[in-house]
Amino acid sequence: MPYRLRLRLTLLHCLMAVASGTLLLLVMYGLARQLPGHLGYAARPGPIGPFAPEPGAPVRVGPRAAGDRIDLALPTFALLIVGVVSLALGWLVAGRTLRPVRTMTERLRRISDHNVHERLSLTGPQDELKNLADTVDGLLGRLEAALDAHKRFVANAAHELRTPLTVEHALLEEPLIDPDADAAAFRANFERLLAVNEQRTRLLESLLTLAGSAEVRAGDEPFDLASVAARTLEGRGREDVEIDAVLDPAPVAGDPALIDRLVANLCDNALHYNVPRGRVEIRTGRSGGTSVLRIANTGPVVPPEKVDELFEPFQRLHRTADDGHQGLGLSIVRAIATAHGAALTARARPHGGLTVQIAFTTPQGE
Repeated sequence: MPYRLRLRLTLLHCLMAVASGTLLLLVMYGLARQLPGHLGYAARPGPIGPFAPEPGAPVRVGPRAAGDRIDLALPTFALLIVGVVSLALGWLVAGRTLRPVRTMTERLRRISDHNVHERLSLTGPQDELKNLADTVDGLLGRLEAALDAHKRFVANAAHELRTPLTVEHALLEEPLIDPDADAAAFRANFERLLAVNEQRTRLLESLLTLAGSAEVRAGDEPFDLASVAARTLEGRGREDVEIDAVLDPAPVAGDPALIDRLVANLCDNALHYNVPRGRVEIRTGRSGGTSVLRIANTGPVVPPEKVDELFEPFQRLHRTADDGHQGLGLSIVRAIATAHGAALTARARPHGGLTVQIAFTTPQGE
């Protein structure tokens, strides 16, 4: 029923009008009963002259004339008219009130994934309907950004997956078109195929991790960021990069496996994108009501406007196809941090490198 809400508002307006009229009628009836000669009785004029009653004597009352009676039929008829008029006025007022809602509904029906850039842009005073329209516009803006990010992700993923497939096809085709190819040539190509296959496997694992970490909800298992960072640093490092670690207790609660992956990705990123005789600083600790992980590194200069892009899937400052990195590390870090309700901030260092800080809410009781 398309006009159900309008009909309900109309009936509500009519009910209020009829109830108010009925209350007014009852008040008038009650007041009439308090008048002398109420409800059809009036004082009769006494005799004049020597037969007049003495002062202070009771006055006899008798029935009123028919013309003096309070006619209740006329107010009742007027109340019925008021009810009919209130129905008509209520229908018009309800329609006028719901007009912005109908306008927003029609515009939203026209918006799809092809024109999600359109907005309601409701004009008028800042009332409840205007606030609702602004909220819907904000939701559409976030939806547009999510759809654009999804399209970029699909395009980049297709490109990343197509590259190893092209290489595999070339490696398989090379010995077949070479009539002098021997077992050694086949063996060398098979070894290269295995390397390409391993690279593609890492890419698929990263994609699965990214998809899973975006949907996970932080658990209640408590652990210490300091121990996670210490375990991650074991066996990691570069001979030409110095690691400076200050690991103070930093209790958190969540998924230990995902937090391990977060710390590992940050450490790998800081070590890989560094310079000879560079430096990596790792800090854990507590600050106010949060447990903080901060990793800073030296490295190539990052334009400040490019920092946010580095946390998008498949985005790298200097794109290379054979460095073993797919550009998913930092995007996985952001997804895991978001799933745990942590605040992630990143800034470019003036002389090169990044500083990434993640603040987790400290578990209760810590």
